[in-house]
Amino acid sequence: MLDGWIQVAAATPRLRVADCAYNASETLALMRQADEAGVRLAVFPELGLTGYTCGDLFLQESLLEGARQALETLREESRSLNLLTLVGLPLEWGGKLYNCAAALYRGEILGFVPKSHLPNYGEFYELRHFHPAPAGVADIPWGTGTVPFGRDLLFACREVPGFVVGVEICEDLWVPEPPSTRHALAGALILANLSASDETIGKDAYRRTLVTGQSARLCAAYIYADAGEGESTTDMVFAGHDLIAENGILLAESRPFTTGLTVGQVDVSRLQAERRRMNAYPPRRDAGYRQIPFSMPPTETPLTRPVDPAPFIPADAGQRAQRCEAILSMQAAGLAKRLEHSHAKTAVLGISGGLDSCLALLVTARAMDRLGRSRKDILAVTMPCFGTTVRTRGNAEILSQAVGATLRTVDIARAVELHFDDIGHDPQNRDVTYENSQARERTQILMDLANETNGLVVGTGDLSELALGWATYNGDHMSMYGVNASVPKTLIRHIVRYAADTVEDASLREVLLDILDTPVSPELLPAQDGEIAQRTEDIVGPYQLHDFFLYYCIRWGFAPRKIYRLAQAAFTGVYDDSTILHWLRTFYRRFFAQQFKRSCLPDGPKIGSVSLSPRGDWRMPSDAAASLWLAEAEALQPRNL
Repeated sequence: MLDGWIQVAAATPRLRVADCAYNASETLALMRQADEAGVRLAVFPELGLTGYTCGDLFLQESLLEGARQALETLREESRSLNLLTLVGLPLEWGGKLYNCAAALYRGEILGFVPKSHLPNYGEFYELRHFHPAPAGVADIPWGTGTVPFGRDLLFACREVPGFVVGVEICEDLWVPEPPSTRHALAGALILANLSASDETIGKDAYRRTLVTGQSARLCAAYIYADAGEGESTTDMVFAGHDLIAENGILLAESRPFTTGLTVGQVDVSRLQAERRRMNAYPPRRDAGYRQIPFSMPPTETPLTRPVDPAPFIPADAGQRAQRCEAILSMQAAGLAKRLEHSHAKTAVLGISGGLDSCLALLVTARAMDRLGRSRKDILAVTMPCFGTTVRTRGNAEILSQAVGATLRTVDIARAVELHFDDIGHDPQNRDVTYENSQARERTQILMDLANETNGLVVGTGDLSELALGWATYNGDHMSMYGVNASVPKTLIRHIVRYAADTVEDASLREVLLDILDTPVSPELLPAQDGEIAQRTEDIVGPYQLHDFFLYYCIRWGFAPRKIYRLAQAAFTGVYDDSTILHWLRTFYRRFFAQQFKRSCLPDGPKIGSVSLSPRGDWRMPSDAAASLWLAEAEALQPRNL
């Protein structure tokens, strides 16, 4: 439960129609199993203590009393379980019968939630026996006290702010205005549905769409527990189709015609972050609601939900190819519009033989194709200097020629040496001045060539570099349109690989594959024995880790402690805890220190859920203090799970 992760379960026990004692026993067995598995919320099917298919037996006093006794058994047995349980039963109150969910915790009945929408069509005839939920919340007698009764109840954990549960029952989800919508607007982040949905051809897909769609619309977790084995098959068959979804993602699903627990792990802090971020999500509307508190001290929840080490990249090869194609199309569309609007006669870009400029050139070629223009209007400029290797220079030239661009080479070594002379800098002092002078000289050349050809300078810097500030201010940091501005480094690699896999030109494929195999480097320090001497990831850290940190920091607003735990799970066997911590601290230091570079970025297209554009997704003062984040990151220790 710490960090917002809560283990939940949808449970389908075996049952016997109208055998309340047996049903209570089977329910209790799953409750105990759930508790042992660390589950903190278990949801059982609609009318599970009697069976949904009792028919006119619901009007029998003996069945109603049997249900009450079964609930009392579960209430008493729940004392020893650290588990909020929702079970279904018929309940008589005020001369009417209601189809209810009962919430049990630590020997108490916290409340009864009656069903609001009763189906009375097709195979369903619930209005024959039950009455729809009345408005408002009442306190009804139970034992020697009273229990809250009403559709507008929320069950809220005192110790975990996001652990707030709203309840609806089966048909409630299938109507135009489900009660869960009101529950979510009143503050529920977890929605539970006790259901008895019979199985017909195609209904499972529709049910799955309903559950995942409702969780997405409400930015909530949704637990759907379905009736199964043991219900009467006189006219219907029940498959026990249990579902757990979170914000549009299906986390867990049972196999049809099985019983037992379907367990998933929901992240309420992630849901809270998303609701905070979405200003279109309405503020709380809890008028008329009663919140029922319960005390469940948080414990460390082992992370069981999978954590993708590459959150920007689809794991499925087909989806990954579709994603790459879509990104290339978006980038090319953005650049084509800018070229057309500015009446640019050329697109000017520096080609280094590295990944970023490679992708920018591929995008620019697509943009020219989109505009029906010759690729000769692309001015690809190689600017070798002290650190340029034969390999990268050769790849830059081959790539430019293979896409049909106009290639120009400008050796900047003499100009940079003259500049060192002018400012009195010793070229043997290979400090930041030595490096950045080369980057700024290259940008100056590109800008001047753009002026000379009435062109537009296409930027090559990517999202990962922007996050870390790994760019020379007013050097490669600057352009007239940055096509890679919201593409992270790890994703760029896959896009270039996709281009290599789909291109027909063998020479182009070969050079793309060699660029993919080249270490990432700014090449600002002299080569050693003809090889790259300066490897970016040795200096700033692995982009695989930094892109992971970036995603969870910016997209979800998670604190360093939670990001660390996620990284431990994602990179088990890849990076040890000390390595993860070292680069996590580096990420926060660099991210805060380098905002001034992001505050004056050139335009560029947003392509994903994370962007650092100062005009779009990310508005941050350049002089914001990093102390809160760094203090938390510095306090973390290896294996501090």
